[in-house]
Amino acid sequence: MATVNPIDLQKHLKGMNYPASKQDLVEHAKSNGADDKMLDMLEQLPDDEEFQTPTEVNQAVGELE
Repeated sequence: MATVNPIDLQKHLKGMNYPASKQDLVEHAKSNGADDKMLDMLEQLPDDEEFQTPTEVNQAVGELE
């Protein structure tokens, strides 16, 4: 699977309010110009998880890779 740079990920999530659901993250990243690779990676996150911090998002994405 292609990797997503955590710095790029956080650039696309800049201004995100936490806690955030997967759908919140996807919509925010899309509005900030995230590419398809990054959006696909975010879409793979668990539907039922709320992310409390940017670090939690990075960890969850890292576990997918």
